[in-house]
Amino acid sequence: MNLVRTTMLLAALTALFMALGFTIGGSGGALIALAVAGGMNLFTYWNADKIVLKMHGAREVDAGNCPELVGLVHGLARRANMPMPKVYVIDSEHPNAFATGRDPAHAAVAATTGLLAILDRDEIEGVMAHELAHVRNRDTLIMTMTATIAGAISMLANFGMFFGGGRDRDGGQVLATLLAVFVAPFAAMIVQMAISRAREYGADRGGAEISGKPHALASALAKLASGAAHIPNPVAERNPAASALYIVPGLSRGGDSLFSTHPATENRIAHLQDIAREMGSLPAPARMVTRSVSQPRPAAVSSVPKARSRGSALDPNRRR
Repeated sequence: MNLVRTTMLLAALTALFMALGFTIGGSGGALIALAVAGGMNLFTYWNADKIVLKMHGAREVDAGNCPELVGLVHGLARRANMPMPKVYVIDSEHPNAFATGRDPAHAAVAATTGLLAILDRDEIEGVMAHELAHVRNRDTLIMTMTATIAGAISMLANFGMFFGGGRDRDGGQVLATLLAVFVAPFAAMIVQMAISRAREYGADRGGAEISGKPHALASALAKLASGAAHIPNPVAERNPAASALYIVPGLSRGGDSLFSTHPATENRIAHLQDIAREMGSLPAPARMVTRSVSQPRPAAVSSVPKARSRGSALDPNRRR
C-alpha cells in the first residue's frame, strides 16, 4: 500500500508538471515539461547523494578517525542485512541527521556534531537505525525525486508568470496561467509534505526494529526536537526543501498540519511507545519520555548527559 501511494503521489506531481507546461505552451509545452521532469529525475538518481552531502559540507569518517560511530553503524547494517553505508559527520551545532543515496548499495548516513554531543550511545544507535530504515525503504531516492519535481513546478510556474500570460490575450488563457502560477506550487508542496510525513512513521518503526530500542529512539527524538528548535540550521534556512531530509524538522518543530514536513514529535513518540509494547521492550527508567517536547528546557546544554561531559569517541571533536 505504501508503494502504491508513493507511486500515485509521484505520478500526480508529474501530471501537475505536465499540466503546467500545457497551460504555458500547449501540447508542445506539456511534452517539454515531461522531458525536463525525466531529465531532472535521471540526474537526481545518479547525483542526489553528492549534492546533499556537499550542500551540508559533510566529511566522511572511517574506523580510524571515528571508530565508535562507524562501528555502531556497521553493527546496525549487519543486523538489518544491509550493505555498510558511508558515514559522514557535519560540523554544525544544530542537532540532526539524515540519510541519502539512490539505493542501499550506494547510501550514506550523516549526523551533525551537535547531535553527537547531546545524545548517549543508545540514542545515537536509535537515530542511525532510523536512517538505515529510510535507506532500506528507498525513501531517500523517492524524497529527493519528489523534491526535484516540486522545485521544477515552482520554477516553471515562475516562468509562466513572466511569459505565459503575455503570449495570449484570451481571458481563459490568462486565468489558467494565473491559476498555474499560484495553485501548482501549492499543490506540489502538499504532495511533497504528504510523502515525507508518511515515511517518517515507517522509518521510526524500522529503526525500532533494527536497533531493538524504540524507547531510546523516542528519547532521541525529544532531545533533537528541542535542540533543533533553538539552534539555527543555516543549510535549511538557505534551502527550506532540505528540512524534509532530516530526522526532525530543520526549521521548526513540525506537527501534523498541512504544511509540516514531519509528524508532530509527540505523535511519533507515542507511536514508538506503542511499538515498544508490541515488541515487549521495557524502557530504562532514565530514558522514559514523560514531558512534552513543546516545553522548552532552561538551556540547551541541559540535555547533554553528564556521563558524556568529558567527550566521547562518538563525537569526533571531543567537545566538552
